[in-house]
Amino acid sequence: MPHPELLLLLLADARLPVGGHTQSGSLEGAVMAGLGAADVPSYLRARLLGATRTEAGTAVAARRRVVDGGSLGDVDLAWQARTVTPALRAVSRTQAVSLLRLARGLWPAIEGVGLPDAPGRATVLGALAGLLGLDAEQVARLVAYDDVQTVCAAALKLLPLDPAVATGWVAGALPAVEDVVSAVAGIEDPAEIPAVASPQIEAWAQAHARTTRRLFRA
Repeated sequence: MPHPELLLLLLADARLPVGGHTQSGSLEGAVMAGLGAADVPSYLRARLLGATRTEAGTAVAARRRVVDGGSLGDVDLAWQARTVTPALRAVSRTQAVSLLRLARGLWPAIEGVGLPDAPGRATVLGALAGLLGLDAEQVARLVAYDDVQTVCAAALKLLPLDPAVATGWVAGALPAVEDVVSAVAGIEDPAEIPAVASPQIEAWAQAHARTTRRLFRA
């Protein structure tokens, strides 16, 4: 098995089928509602305090279950209960299908980890992390960093923007990424997954799901 740090870099690559080029982290819906470039750093902070913590916590809990040889069903149920917007649950499951397709081709042992039917992306990612030997901090960091990169990559397509500015946003968000890691890396039980919400972002995501003119799936 390659070194876990190399696997971490691979899973953070935007060229993956579920990489940042495929989605906007609900930024497109926010931009459609009037959010501008100056608001993106605040948007990033809101996500890292809200839905991203739920996703990262779910991935950490799923990793723990795979390491312990337990069932992933209640981990995914905990994620569903904390992801109240149907649009966000639907897109996460779509991303999970793509991630599973990739994993089955590269690491066929993913079939043996006991994933439930129609899992969310965080459950699959956490299960894959456990299979590949990533630790809890690594998988939490992966989820949080990927979320920041996804939003900033989408901003380059949605807003008139210097790429150096978007890179600055990523750098500025890194301390908040580490806050997410600190908050969720110790999770061992699904009941410990953060139950936090970002109502405005969820409303934008739901509205975005209904539009027929968009660049991103979510």
